[in-house]
Amino acid sequence: MAAARSIADELALDGDWVEATLAQARYVPAVAQLIMPSANPQARNWSAYRARFVETRRIDAGVRWWRDNEAWLDRAALRFGVPAQIVVGIVGVETFYGRLTGNFRVLDALATLSFDFPTGRSDRSGYFRSELGQFLRLVRREGWEASAVLGSYAGAMGLPQFMPSSVLNHAIDFDGDGRIDLMRSSADVVGSVARFLAAHGWQSGMPTHYPVDPPQDIVDRALLLVPDIVPSFSPAQMVERGARLDESALPHEGELALIELLNGEAAPSYVAGTQNFYALTRYNASSYYALAVVELGRAISALR
Repeated sequence: MAAARSIADELALDGDWVEATLAQARYVPAVAQLIMPSANPQARNWSAYRARFVETRRIDAGVRWWRDNEAWLDRAALRFGVPAQIVVGIVGVETFYGRLTGNFRVLDALATLSFDFPTGRSDRSGYFRSELGQFLRLVRREGWEASAVLGSYAGAMGLPQFMPSSVLNHAIDFDGDGRIDLMRSSADVVGSVARFLAAHGWQSGMPTHYPVDPPQDIVDRALLLVPDIVPSFSPAQMVERGARLDESALPHEGELALIELLNGEAAPSYVAGTQNFYALTRYNASSYYALAVVELGRAISALR
C-alpha cells in the first residue's frame, strides 16, 4: 500500500484506484522461478539457440505473415529505415507471430517481481517497480481492466512483447484507426517495432554485422571482447589487434564490436557487430537473440 501511494503520487494517478488495483495482484511462484538465469545449456550455445528459432515451422509462418503485412512492412521501412526482414524476424522470435504471447496476468507478474524479486541473481526489483507504475498508467489511459491483461512472466505484452514503458514511449497507431493494438493490429505491431529500433539508434542501410575471425593472440582477443556488444573499435583498430575482417567490413565508417557466441564444447562463433546489431540488443540484451532475429529474417526473406 505504501508503494501504491508512491506510484499514485509519482504518476499523478488516483490513489484509491491504484490501491484497489494493486490489491488484486497475487504472488506467482512460477514468475519468480522463470526470471532466474536459465540452467538450460542451450542458453549459452549458439548452435542450439539458433535451431530453436530458425526452423521450418517458424520460417513458414514468417513467410505468410510477411505476405499478409507486406504493405505495412514497406511503409515502416520507408518511414523508419528498418528493413522488413528485421521486423519479421523480431515478431517471429518473440511470439511465433502471435502464437506465444504469454498467459500470465501482467499485474501479477510485475507485482511479483516488484515486491518479491527472488534472491540468487542481481536484484532488478526497481526496474519492475517502475514498469508496474507504467502499466498502471497505461491501463488508466486505455481504460483496460488491469486484471484481464495477459503477457509474459516478465510483464511483456502483445505480438512484439513490449514492456509497459515501451508501449507508452514507442507504440504507434500505424493504421490510423484511433487506437494502438499490439495484439490484433499487425499494422500497429509493424510500426511500433520499427519505431522502437529507430529510437534506439538503427541506421538505415547499415548491415547488422560482418564475418570475422578473432585474433589468435589471447590478449588481443580479450581486449576486443572487453566492450562486449558495444561497438567500440574501427575496422582498422580491429585489424591492428589481429582480427581478420571480411573485405566488406573494411570500408565500414562506424565502430564495430567483436561478438563472441559460445557453442557448448565446440569452438565459439564470432561476428563483428555494428550499431544496428547493438540496436537489436536494446530490444533484448542478448547477442544470441540479436543474431537469431537476423538469421530468421534472412531465412524468411529467401523464401518470399
